[in-house]
Amino acid sequence: IPAEVKEKNKGVFISPYSTEFDNILVVGPIAGKKHQELIFPIVAPDPEKSSDVKYLTYPLYAGGNRGRGQVYPTGEKSNINAFSAVQAGQISEITTTEKGESNIAITSSSGTTTTQIVPAGLQLLVKSGDLVKSEQPLNIDPNVGGFGQEETEIVLQKPARIIGYLAFCFSVLVTQILLILKKKQFEKVQAAELNF
Repeated sequence: IPAEVKEKNKGVFISPYSTEFDNILVVGPIAGKKHQELIFPIVAPDPEKSSDVKYLTYPLYAGGNRGRGQVYPTGEKSNINAFSAVQAGQISEITTTEKGESNIAITSSSGTTTTQIVPAGLQLLVKSGDLVKSEQPLNIDPNVGGFGQEETEIVLQKPARIIGYLAFCFSVLVTQILLILKKKQFEKVQAAELNF
């Protein structure tokens, strides 16, 4: 793999989906801002070394899913999710921590107060004194993800076949030229016969 491609793919981990499906690759997790474009280093199979591989066209499909409700390894939601109220009730207090997180206290009709932390950088939909239902969103959904896909193909060609094709095209070209010259010669002979 060239050094330029290695540099572009720095921090990108590409691994097979499973031992059973080693032709399916999984990439990530990766930072979306840094990696707007991915380069997949793929080595084409050599039909001379493997009898299973033929000189054909092989399709490649790539799909990407960005920013769909990611979760940290600890199981906690990341800050690209919509956070919902854990219980129904009235918001009694909203405080901001030193880290910029919003600490929301919800008091239920039975008097039970639960606190919920919404990570920094998220815009809240609720304010102190609002009535919320269970599972009602507390912030605007920041998920700006999407799905993208691309389709391309690898064409395995034997150099001898290409040379053979070029030789065939050249022979057809020469044959056409010779036929035209013969026709011109024949026309001259006919013209000469008419003059007698």
